[in-house]
Amino acid sequence: MNPLTLTVLYYSATGTNHAMAAEAAQEGERLGARVRLRQVPELAPESAIAGNPAWQAHRAATRDVAVATLDDLRDADCLMVSMPTRFGGIPAQMKQFLDQTGPLWATGRLVNKAVSAMSSAQNPHGGQEATLLAFYTIMFHWGAIVVPPGYSDPAFIAAGGNPYGVSTVAVQGGALKPETATAVQAQTRRLLEVGRWLRDGAAAAAAATD
Repeated sequence: MNPLTLTVLYYSATGTNHAMAAEAAQEGERLGARVRLRQVPELAPESAIAGNPAWQAHRAATRDVAVATLDDLRDADCLMVSMPTRFGGIPAQMKQFLDQTGPLWATGRLVNKAVSAMSSAQNPHGGQEATLLAFYTIMFHWGAIVVPPGYSDPAFIAAGGNPYGVSTVAVQGGALKPETATAVQAQTRRLLEVGRWLRDGAAAAAAATD
């Protein structure tokens, strides 16, 4: 069976969203997908990073993670995105990368991609849901197929009951609670399931018209 290509795209300052993205990438590999784990470019000035030891340490620890390019979006069947909230919105680093997708959008290369997202904040109600909804608005413009977890698996309820995407409270070093990791795995499985329906359904429809 031809494997799906899953791009896991993230921005992380101190590690939480990297941990969620890595969990999603690992689950994707376990399920047989071709996985690309990619971080978006950092925009913050060196002085800001140097003034935060946790940020500085995480940046050093993830230097080997490849930086995303538009090819990582174009070639993906499925896209999982993980990012922190910034005042209830999308981080500038993620937004700047998404703002470069105009050429792919204009040629229809982003239509019908299966997309899901996750987020974190410093406290339980720090804007995670607003960030996910803001991100999904961009996906509507792409014509992507948004794949929210809803309440399709008990893991999402155990992790806090957010139907938009796994959300968590950031902790020093980015360690995930077991229930959060389980929910990330479940969201990844759901994304790949829907992604396979879309890809295989499109192939079957094309074959029927030949």
